[in-house]
This record gives sequence, C-alpha cells and structure tokens, in this order.
Amino acid sequence: MSDVLFAAAKSCDPNTSHIFSGCPYPAPNIEDFIFKPIATVGGFEITKPMVLCVLAGAIVLTFFWFAFRKPKLVPKGAQNLGEMGILFVRDQILRPQLGKAGDRFLPYLVSLFFFIWIMNIMGIIPLIDFPSTSRIAYPLILALPVWITYVFLGMRHQGPIGYFKNMAVPAGAPWWILPLLSPIELFSNILVRPFTLTIRLFANMLSGHILLLVFGLASWYLFSASIGLLFSTASFVLTIILTLLEVLIQALQAFIFTTLAAFYFSDAMSAAH
Repeated sequence: MSDVLFAAAKSCDPNTSHIFSGCPYPAPNIEDFIFKPIATVGGFEITKPMVLCVLAGAIVLTFFWFAFRKPKLVPKGAQNLGEMGILFVRDQILRPQLGKAGDRFLPYLVSLFFFIWIMNIMGIIPLIDFPSTSRIAYPLILALPVWITYVFLGMRHQGPIGYFKNMAVPAGAPWWILPLLSPIELFSNILVRPFTLTIRLFANMLSGHILLLVFGLASWYLFSASIGLLFSTASFVLTIILTLLEVLIQALQAFIFTTLAAFYFSDAMSAAH
C-alpha cells in the first residue's frame, strides 16, 4: 500500500494538486533552497542565488552612482533619497557605536546595510521570491570581512599582545577565575562572534522564507469550490500578514548585522574589554 501511495505522490504536479485531487500537500523542505545551475561557464556553475547576489550588488552600486553622479547643493529626487539612506546608517548605526571618529567606516557600513537589505527583500518580490541570505554561504561571506577587520583593528590599536590580553582578561575579573574565564572569552570573541553573526542572518531569512512557502503553497493546495475555499482564504490572509512581517524582519536583520559590525569595530579599537 505504501508503494502505491509513494508512486501516486511522485506523479502529482504541485501546480495542479489540490486537497481533493488525491495528491499530498507539497510541503516545502530544504531541497527548495537547492537550485539547479542556470548555466555553466568554464566548469563554474551559476545558480539563481548567485545571480540574485550579483543583481543586489549591481542595484546598490547603480543607485548610489545615479544619485551622486551630479551632486547638487539642494538635493532632490534620487540624491535626496541616497542622502537619507546614508544619514540613516551614519546616525542610527555608526555614530552610536563608533562616534564621529568612525566616519571612515561609513562607506563600508552603508554598502553592507543596503546590500544585505536588497538581498533580503528579494524574498518577497514576485517572480524572484528568494533571499540569497537564506543560503548560509552568503551570510558567511559577509561576516568574514567583518571578522577580519575586527581582528586587524584590535591588533593595530592595542598591539597583538595587548589585544589578546585585553580580550582574555576582562577588566575587574578576579585572578582566580581567569583559568576558566579566559579560554571562554577568547573562544567567544574569536570564533563565536563570526559564527553568531552568520547564523543570525541566515536562520531568520531561512525560517521566514519557509513560512511564506508553507502558507503560500497551502493557499493554492486548499483552493477548491468547497469548504477548502475557506481554508485557502485564511491561508492567503496569513501569507499577506507574514509577508508584511517579513518586510520588517528583512530590514531589521540588515540593521542588526550592520550594527553588530560597527560594535565589533568599536570594541576592537577600545583597550578596555
């Protein structure tokens, strides 16, 4: 009997399956995040997340180039929007963590914030419907430069020995607890920080996209000229609500990632731990 059901499930088309069609609900799984190559160039496979990542970078570069190609004293249009975005990152992310002395990091943090936000928001754009940041490799690649800069700044401003000493020996900690505390502090600052920076963005985008898939597929699967229409409508309403919530989360995750990057830079340049 199980073989028959398995064969029937394999023959079902998710695009035509409904609640009374005899086909099971096409529940999303991790395979929905694995894409077949769009093209192969010189043995290098190009997938949809790669294309979306490049597209997000191109959008950020094109917008800011267009906004400031001919800057005016009284901004309007794209320049006004661009300046608002830059001032938001400066006043809400950079200055609270680094102060005015950290303005040299502004181009990097502006690029980081908008690049992550654009990649995130692609998860709710029709026909695209996928955030590249829901694949762990992309948040990891974003976290690595932050971690490298964090370590570099720490060594530059505190000296290699002073940097690791301040990291391993928190100010005010009693000497007798250091054999236990110091390894934990080193492990936390050197390995846990880049890991949590990666996982936080990845997990939020992955879970949010799965939720949208679950209720979006359910809206189609339950659609029928019977009581299933009621459940389909309820699922569709939930999809809309979750999409609006996801818009907030997408911007919030870009904000948190960039804020933590600024905090790490500030922490590295401070001698006190």
